[in-house]
Amino acid sequence: MNRLYPLKFEPQILDKMWGGRKLKDILHKPTRSVKAGESWEISGVEGHISKISNGFLEGNNLEELIEVYMGDLVGDRIFEKFGSKFPLLIKFIDANDVLSIQVHPDDELAKARHNSFGKTEMWYILQAEERAELIVGFNREVSKEIYLKQLKEKKLMSILNSVPVGEGDVFFMPAGRVHAIGAGILLAEIQQTSDVTYRIYDFDRKDADGKYRELHTELALDAIDYAYYPDYKTTYTNLENEPSEIIRSRYFATSKLNLTTSFARDINQLDSFVIYMCLEGKCEIHYYEHEVVTFQKGETLLIPASLSHYMIKPSGKVELLEVYVPPENDQD
Repeated sequence: MNRLYPLKFEPQILDKMWGGRKLKDILHKPTRSVKAGESWEISGVEGHISKISNGFLEGNNLEELIEVYMGDLVGDRIFEKFGSKFPLLIKFIDANDVLSIQVHPDDELAKARHNSFGKTEMWYILQAEERAELIVGFNREVSKEIYLKQLKEKKLMSILNSVPVGEGDVFFMPAGRVHAIGAGILLAEIQQTSDVTYRIYDFDRKDADGKYRELHTELALDAIDYAYYPDYKTTYTNLENEPSEIIRSRYFATSKLNLTTSFARDINQLDSFVIYMCLEGKCEIHYYEHEVVTFQKGETLLIPASLSHYMIKPSGKVELLEVYVPPENDQD
């Protein structure tokens, strides 16, 4: 069996009524319309399984690779827990218009209702227009009864929390937190492998067929976290030439890498695959004796768990997000 290597994947472009041109214009994605909303970079979601685009494994899909390489690809502890199901979904999202206000169920609720994982996620803001905002949680403590009253009276926005955003801002979205991406925002999204979304409110918009999109009012009621939190934004230190940890949860750990010099990485103790999303610049990944793969802005790369040592060599300055699944005894 040939040795595993850093894997690239064919991006899956999804057109959305709220999508735009930034996936193509900024991240150089192969979009076909002016309504490109999402680029699914690495996916194990049924019907959207990612295909490898480089090396001798080109054309094989991610699920097939896990079945063959098992822990060598994803890590032994991850394969033991998830089998051939890849645990994370990695996306770039371009919101030219505001998305619907929505919420995602947690693991327990998603399992009972949909036989699915829950959907905890995080957003890293790549670019934002002036006065761009996110809707994140509530602006006060509310009850289910207050929430329903405001929803029925079309006053939901009065109890929701809006946050102005800019490049580099990070928001962690545990399952249950009401949220919406506002207009004029390009972001990277890291989440559990789930496509379960409860749409709460869609600003009375109609789709291309002139119909209102389905709302999931009743399903959402038991999924929502009605608590108020004083600060929804994640703070982190932006270090140079070493990892800046942003998020560490039971589902994923994410760090920012701002590199101007070579960076040696040893992932042997992680027992996990590692994903890199290139936000700016260009670099080379050096592995084994003399193997090299190039990696640039807008691309996403998966380092197999068995490839325990490698070197990242930037061309000038490169900015990366690094993502892996932390050991259970090493989580917040």
